[in-house]
Amino acid sequence: MLTEYIQVAMRQGHYELMEDGRFFATIPACEGLWADGDTLEGTRENLQGVLEDWILIKARHDDVFPVIAGVDINPQAAYAEAD
Repeated sequence: MLTEYIQVAMRQGHYELMEDGRFFATIPACEGLWADGDTLEGTRENLQGVLEDWILIKARHDDVFPVIAGVDINPQAAYAEAD
């Protein structure tokens, strides 16, 4: 389920070419998450790494995750599916 969450979140990535020639990326559903890089592919790789770290930090703090494209990784959702 975590892999699916990362995949659907990355599909929603928004990339912009900045005036200085670098790329800037966000995932709108993931508040505060952003990355940048010299190339589009490098920025995408950075964004995925930041997303993975963001998930770990939110889990450590018992924060609520946004549901992205119907994928819910919140603990209560996992318990509800098991019942």
